[in-house]
Amino acid sequence: MASTYLSLHYHIVFGTKDRIPLIAASWRPQLHEYMGGVIKGLGGLPEKIGGVADHVHVLVGLKSTHCLADFVRELKKASTSWIHGQIERGEKFTWQGGYAAFTVSATSLEAIRDYIAKQEEHHRVRPFREEFVAMLEKAGICYDTKSLD
Repeated sequence: MASTYLSLHYHIVFGTKDRIPLIAASWRPQLHEYMGGVIKGLGGLPEKIGGVADHVHVLVGLKSTHCLADFVRELKKASTSWIHGQIERGEKFTWQGGYAAFTVSATSLEAIRDYIAKQEEHHRVRPFREEFVAMLEKAGICYDTKSLD
């Protein structure tokens, strides 16, 4: 085959340090927009970004040359810097050290976009920890309950 064809999509989830609800609804859309710009700057394709006060969901298309860990580190670093510079009392903001990343098939992209778009509605009835554990279990990922807090 003369060319390389890829469909590499990831649903990435990460939260604020200690799950403190620091991402205010008043500036959350600007954060998500900024993160989309960072993703483009890193050579990725932002497909959907959403979340609530204590975590964010990112659906992104990446190239084969991307290293997922480096990509997430740079996204978190850039968004933290933006918050520190743009948001009043933002200097106290930090993300938790870890993250979760799930591969997404092309046939599931629309369902994940819809899921991310409805985060606020979803979390009115289901807490993040419960949601996150269900995601890990559905993906068959082993986890230590102590690392979830």
